[in-house]
Amino acid sequence: MTAITPSSLLAMRSAILQQNSALQKAAGSAGVGGASPIDGVKPTTDATSFAGAMKSALEQVNGLQANAETATTSYERGETTDIAQVMLAREHASVGFQATLQVRNKLLSAYKDIMSMPV
Repeated sequence: MTAITPSSLLAMRSAILQQNSALQKAAGSAGVGGASPIDGVKPTTDATSFAGAMKSALEQVNGLQANAETATTSYERGETTDIAQVMLAREHASVGFQATLQVRNKLLSAYKDIMSMPV
């Protein structure tokens, strides 16, 4: 498992911004002409890379939480005595979960905004 890095978070942010700009362009051209812009829209690799990035990020967060649980259990059994490593693993899992929660909140907010747009 690879760790969540600032560069991977920036890549996910970039993918979100690209999707947002594509949606804004589609919504902006909807009022021009008689045809719906959605008729000609084809899936792009950006959509699949975004989905892949989200799946990868969720797997990383899951791995961090499993690692923290393993470290905690190991400390409780007396197998390790390094409380700093246990706390560090728990904080990594907590920060990863909080970041995932914030991304979820932003996606939900964007979905609500899109759904409230007049057609």
